[in-house]
Amino acid sequence: MATAARKASPGLVASINGRYHRTALTLYLAVVVAHWAEHLVQAYQIWVLGWPRPEARGVLGMPFPWLVSSEWLHYGYAIVMLIGLFLLLPGFTGRSRAWWTVALALQFWHHIEHGLLLVQAHSSFRLPGSAEPTSLLQLVVPRVELHLFYNSVVFIPMVIAMYLHLRPSTAERAAASCSCVGRADAPTWRRPVVAAD
Repeated sequence: MATAARKASPGLVASINGRYHRTALTLYLAVVVAHWAEHLVQAYQIWVLGWPRPEARGVLGMPFPWLVSSEWLHYGYAIVMLIGLFLLLPGFTGRSRAWWTVALALQFWHHIEHGLLLVQAHSSFRLPGSAEPTSLLQLVVPRVELHLFYNSVVFIPMVIAMYLHLRPSTAERAAASCSCVGRADAPTWRRPVVAAD
């Protein structure tokens, strides 16, 4: 029975945290940077070009204005970010895992804020003193600035985690199960070249 003798292929989570971790991280980072760029363009439109806030819609919001006002889209992105951070967590070890977990915790809160906005956008519920959908911290910080802040405080620990992940200590390298950096026990032909610590 050749089929029974074959090894079962690893599941999706095992694959993206093992053999395909670097590829998954690169794709995930591309999505994060694209979203981050949208927020930066919107900030540029407001603070440098002097556009009124309702007209500053980022890059995609210019041809598709409904994107900026769609709470489903904003919540969808927040949940995709959260799921990505959660699914990619097992591939991290040591210091990089600690930083990735910080990003995950902060994104969890960001997701709660977007969930609150989504509920308000599709119901008559409003936070006390608010006439329109408002998140908790938006009661004290305007929405554009708040979301720049949220995206920054999630992005910074993510980048630190990725940096540390690609430059692991000897112990972290030995504990790693992914293909991002070479392991001491991996065949030399599969081991990527890593700069010295």
